[in-house]
Amino acid sequence: MNFNVASPETNEELFEVIAANQGRNFRFGAGCTDLLIELKKQPEKDLTVINLGYLNDPQFNSIENNDGSVRIGALVTANRITSDLTIQERLPVLYEAANQLASGQIRQVATIGGNLCTASPAGDMACALVALKAECEILSANGKVRVVPIEDFFTGVRKTDLKENEILRSVQIPVNNSGEKVHSGFIKVGVRRSMECSVVSLAYHIQITADDIITLAGIAIGSVAPTIKFASSACEYLTGKRFSEIGSSESEEFATKILEYASPISDIRASAWYREEVLFNISKSIFE
Repeated sequence: MNFNVASPETNEELFEVIAANQGRNFRFGAGCTDLLIELKKQPEKDLTVINLGYLNDPQFNSIENNDGSVRIGALVTANRITSDLTIQERLPVLYEAANQLASGQIRQVATIGGNLCTASPAGDMACALVALKAECEILSANGKVRVVPIEDFFTGVRKTDLKENEILRSVQIPVNNSGEKVHSGFIKVGVRRSMECSVVSLAYHIQITADDIITLAGIAIGSVAPTIKFASSACEYLTGKRFSEIGSSESEEFATKILEYASPISDIRASAWYREEVLFNISKSIFE
């Protein structure tokens, strides 16, 4: 592989490098776990990689537990996410997604920003963040910031809403601190047990009152459509129900509503039929 590397250490240097490469072929890299594989398969001519690994800015590389939200910088690794107690306790779906990402070695360097900006429909942490209704904080080279819902961040297969002069700085996740319990998790099905992209994935985050009433639900599905999908009608179906009273008929109705958002394809890893069957079954299973 042959490419130029720029390694900004401050925001000012980052802005300068982005501005200098407008109209040219450049890519951002942090852990580079996806980028290096892509470039090995398909080298790019006259490429500059803007290496974010030396960037010294807490807004890019820290986890902040605020009142009612968790803010995660784009350069935070999957390993750091799995070590955060608030995420473990209040956002199990994100903890499990990060913990199932590739191998332990890769989790040490793979970043949440890279997982999002790769925009793969099989992105593990991305699927969890869609279920959590996270928001993406986007920074432009002129210092302006805009915030977009994560569903709007993904515009197609490996395509995002980022403009040429923009970079993802962080994601912000709402956290319920009212004491409601959560039924939250991430299910990933692949053709082998490790180092595998999902054939189907399901992220769910359900909030339940002390009286057993579901007050909020977030459901997202991966690898079964061009982008990760938020299953709104399935969430609406659950809201207001008693969690303990969801039986087999309700779980099947719930799973049927999730399938409304799936448009899987057949490829080398699985057929469309298989993906739909697996999605239906794992959707039912979250109430067992």
